[in-house]
Amino acid sequence: MKILRRILLGFGLLIIVGVGWIVSQMRTNSDPGVYRSLDSQTPARKPGSLAVTFLGVSSLLMNDGETSILTDGFFTRPNIREIFLGKIAPDKALINKSLKHAAIDRLAAVIVNHSHYDHVMDAPEVALQTSAILVGSESTANVGRGWGLPEDRIWVRQPGDTMDFGRFHVTLLQSGHIPSGYPTGEISAPIVPPARANAYLMGTNYAVLVEHNGKTLLVNASAGFAPGALAGRHVDVVFLGIGGLGKRDTAYMEAYWHEVVEATGARRVIPIHWDNLTLPLDEPLKPIPHLMDDFDVTMRFLLAKGATQGVDVRLPQAWQAVELAALRAAFFLVFQLARSLRRTMSLGTFETCRMRPAMSEFEGQSGKHMLAVSSSQFDPNVVVREEFPSP
Repeated sequence: MKILRRILLGFGLLIIVGVGWIVSQMRTNSDPGVYRSLDSQTPARKPGSLAVTFLGVSSLLMNDGETSILTDGFFTRPNIREIFLGKIAPDKALINKSLKHAAIDRLAAVIVNHSHYDHVMDAPEVALQTSAILVGSESTANVGRGWGLPEDRIWVRQPGDTMDFGRFHVTLLQSGHIPSGYPTGEISAPIVPPARANAYLMGTNYAVLVEHNGKTLLVNASAGFAPGALAGRHVDVVFLGIGGLGKRDTAYMEAYWHEVVEATGARRVIPIHWDNLTLPLDEPLKPIPHLMDDFDVTMRFLLAKGATQGVDVRLPQAWQAVELAALRAAFFLVFQLARSLRRTMSLGTFETCRMRPAMSEFEGQSGKHMLAVSSSQFDPNVVVREEFPSP
């Protein structure tokens, strides 16, 4: 009997220690302030230019002054207890507050990347409040039907389908989801919230290609890919989902970069789906907890790849507009010069990379490296934002 009690006591202690470790890891985040130099304010927006506003996870508002479209539109952000122990539902009041904060009163479309709850759950209510069309897979359609969205406001589309909203030309392309424990499969019947988080099956996973006045951007919400799906597609800017990427091995990270960034020839990468989606959007964003991701590993990888391949990497913050313009030729000169430093610094420890009017500063293991650049084209403010001017 004493032996049994000791065994049970031992198991009890192990459970307590295990739970404590999990709680600790869920509360431990990387410090995004380390990458503050990747984010900056920019000059006032030019009339007719395309602005993209990051609204957490993979919600992106695209607006050209005439038409607005939104990917996902996830604002409720249930906490951990609600996700794992309870049921979740869209918070109408919070969605309304968030839309007002983002100055959204009307949308042409809400385009859902895939049908996990952190992408699709709020989308039907966002569509209702903004008179938008809900675009996505049959799984997304069943979420819309369960919320009472009229059938004529639901567009089911397949990979390869195209749509036009004002000057936006949108193509849905096949993509993949990062290998994880999140539920796959199709939502075969309407979901009526409140519902369990795992009721929101993935459905079809899209990469959203947006063309606007001759410029292109790609939204790849999950850190996954469909091999060869983006071959032959040219993209100026990739909004790159990185959630969970820091827990994958180097081979996977390299394959992801190759399939999404190299394959499209993108010259700018803006990471998305990096924030802890269980925390409110009106608080400063924090990265996904260490239990599920390693944000620093991902950022070091992206910055190193960017430095060697001439790809600008910028980290967005919530509510911050990203104005997209033609990339300056001087930018590439900096990264060509940066390559000459590869023998004197550890690219694996890149933390910041910022542009200044006549100087570019790189910080690596061997310290700060200043590269003189004789160009007036460098704008100290052009960091997160670029701009696609109208013709």
